[in-house]
Amino acid sequence: MNYRDFNDNELLSYICENNEEANTILFKKYEPLINSIARKMYKYCKNTGLELNDLIQEGMLGLNLAINHYDEQKDATFYTFAKKCIERKMLSMIIGAKRLKHKILNESLSLEGNINDSDSIGLEAFISDSKNDPELVIINNEEEAELINRIKKRLTDFECQVFELKICNFNYKEIAEILDKSPKAIDNALQRIKAKAKEELVLNR
Repeated sequence: MNYRDFNDNELLSYICENNEEANTILFKKYEPLINSIARKMYKYCKNTGLELNDLIQEGMLGLNLAINHYDEQKDATFYTFAKKCIERKMLSMIIGAKRLKHKILNESLSLEGNINDSDSIGLEAFISDSKNDPELVIINNEEEAELINRIKKRLTDFECQVFELKICNFNYKEIAEILDKSPKAIDNALQRIKAKAKEELVLNR
């Protein structure tokens, strides 16, 4: 079998019949895409401890997820769906590494006063707005984790990705590049997220 002789849906059909060769071919076909996305994402892995190969492996898991959950009855092509799954898996790994680094640093230096960690701005700094702050925001680590979970339940998938990246201190341009959106779209999403976050904060105070 050669992937040039079959389209994605045909290969997926063979995979559903437990054809291992079709599975291998589909992974080989999408390997360049995974490598390309991994190289792009790796630029944002500074000080996370992640290697390029870690992202590639996570991308492979994303492709496997796409294979197992793709529904050809929906509008998206398999390529579009697979690309999204691959990107989301890599993004989740980067965000997780950044958040873990911040948590470890916060715990190890908690007796030394305030921490200025450039890899994570924290929820308090994200919500705070010197021009329009409804109240003084003071959040400890446990409250922040709980509040983040409540906020995320209010967000769309896109807003959730923007939120996670912003909390990890990615700037507008970086978020726009990572998510393949315009800076204006990111700015609009952040404004919606801040409104929802402040609303959640007020409701639960």
